[in-house]
Amino acid sequence: MDSFEVIPTGGALGAEVRGLDLREELGGETVRVLRGAFLDHCVLFFRGQEISQEDLVRFTRYFGKPVPHVRPQPDRPIDEIFVISNVTEDGQPIGALGSEEIPFHSDLSYLPEPGTISLLYALEIPERGGETMWANGYASYDALDPGTKARIDGLSAVHRHPIDALNTPEPTMHPVVRTHPETGRKVIYVSPHLTHHIADMEREGGRALLDELIAHATDARFVWKHRWQVGDLLMWDNRCTMHRRTPFDDRQRRFMWRTQVFGAGTR
Repeated sequence: MDSFEVIPTGGALGAEVRGLDLREELGGETVRVLRGAFLDHCVLFFRGQEISQEDLVRFTRYFGKPVPHVRPQPDRPIDEIFVISNVTEDGQPIGALGSEEIPFHSDLSYLPEPGTISLLYALEIPERGGETMWANGYASYDALDPGTKARIDGLSAVHRHPIDALNTPEPTMHPVVRTHPETGRKVIYVSPHLTHHIADMEREGGRALLDELIAHATDARFVWKHRWQVGDLLMWDNRCTMHRRTPFDDRQRRFMWRTQVFGAGTR
């Protein structure tokens, strides 16, 4: 097995992996240990990497099948790479998501089959801002009182993207309490960005419950912030976390490559 360390952040979730060069193929035992660490820590990050798009896609395959993002982008050499950037060339954006704040969300929860694992690699970052914060859905669920757990058990919520063209014709619903298919642990699965309302509840009461759950799930005790460096590769589990991006000055460049894995839905 390759020699490396997995070092927890000491925060609400996350761990740094040191000692691996992701330009190299990894052995089977190394991948097995990384998969276990990923399930334990929900977010893994690797610093100082100098990888190509091909390297990123190969590394992603250790954890699932990388697929092209559902949102369209200009033609690119490797379809599985999705560009996250505020940079424009000839008046046109070269990537997605700009420089504004992106509220807490779980990737692609507005689809019937949400994203499972996301990976993001930093090539250019702004001097200030643009940090990413993750919230631990396991910890926030575990911290609920028994009455609230009983109240939300069996409820579903409707998820929608703010850009209506990205939504499916029929409303997308997911359980408010999701069970991770690999760990069997329960998580709160609602977000301020993509959860529209709780199904089968009158709007006022449903809105109050949703606001209560979101405020709880994004409380500082469940959140960890990552300050990016060039060469960082982060991967996170959308089945048990949600994340947000802080805004940054649009005159500062931010350029990243992303890959996406689907599969292993709720149970």
